Amino acid sequence: MGGEGGTEEELTAQETALYDRQIRVWGVDAQKRLSKAHVLVCGVNGTTIEFCKNIVLAGVGSLSLMDDHIVTEDDLSANFLIPHDVCMQGVSSRAEACCESLKDFNPMVRVAVAIGDPSLIDEGFVDRFDIIVVSCASLKTKLFINDNCRKRSKHIAFYSVECKDSCGEIFVDLQNHSYLQKKPGGEPEQQELTYASLQEAISVPWRNLPRKTTKLYYAMRVLESYELSEGREPGETTFCDLPAVLAQRKDMCDRMSLSESQIPTALLERLLAAGKKEHPPVCAILGGILGQLCTWFLDLTGGD
Repeated sequence: MGGEGGTEEELTAQETALYDRQIRVWGVDAQKRLSKAHVLVCGVNGTTIEFCKNIVLAGVGSLSLMDDHIVTEDDLSANFLIPHDVCMQGVSSRAEACCESLKDFNPMVRVAVAIGDPSLIDEGFVDRFDIIVVSCASLKTKLFINDNCRKRSKHIAFYSVECKDSCGEIFVDLQNHSYLQKKPGGEPEQQELTYASLQEAISVPWRNLPRKTTKLYYAMRVLESYELSEGREPGETTFCDLPAVLAQRKDMCDRMSLSESQIPTALLERLLAAGKKEHPPVCAILGGILGQLCTWFLDLTGGD
């Protein structure tokens, strides 16, 4: 992974001792791939910091944090790594405030701050990473980064994650992905997985989605569409925007041939009232799931 020569390098004695328990679970080869993986997180909040904690403890090769927003008091509610005194100073970015604490979790992992705007990162910068996670970014920015990942000859996994109050969602794009799976008899068999891009996924007509699609999915798309049309950042839409959001819901449901009852007004009110607030227990769940998904991806790639 990361253009550093596959999994030939052996783990050091220090790494083997530190990661002994997880090596017993997923094997030494998976640990080698993890130790060579380079991860970029765009958007530091309660959910992504839980993910960062998990992969740093697991022994990822390097982690870069990109979030130039200055820490505010609102960040303290879900991001357990931001010290209160840092918030009072009002001079540190979210990425800077969390960087040193993450290093303390595992000194063997390289953790750094990546200065810049996620909506402007170029393809050369993207090439440095094996996994990119995006959160608290506009749909336009997510589409831009996902598209850049897909344009590269290198296989870059893209994830987006969002948490609003006690609601959350994760999107995964591993592109075209092949891996070996052991058959019952013990012989390996090649498997193929094809993932949709973010643009392809949100472009699927609602009437073609499975009947079990959650109401939250539709509600998040309505808010996303409204924010995009108004040029708003995620969470900047408030309860005062409810009439306009309801109009957006009607327009989208009419175009998608979906009953408005599938997107309850009460659910939209709840999401609007949440704003940028995250529910810490949900952050921990989403961060844990996302960490497992990324580890699974690295395990399946086999060092491609």
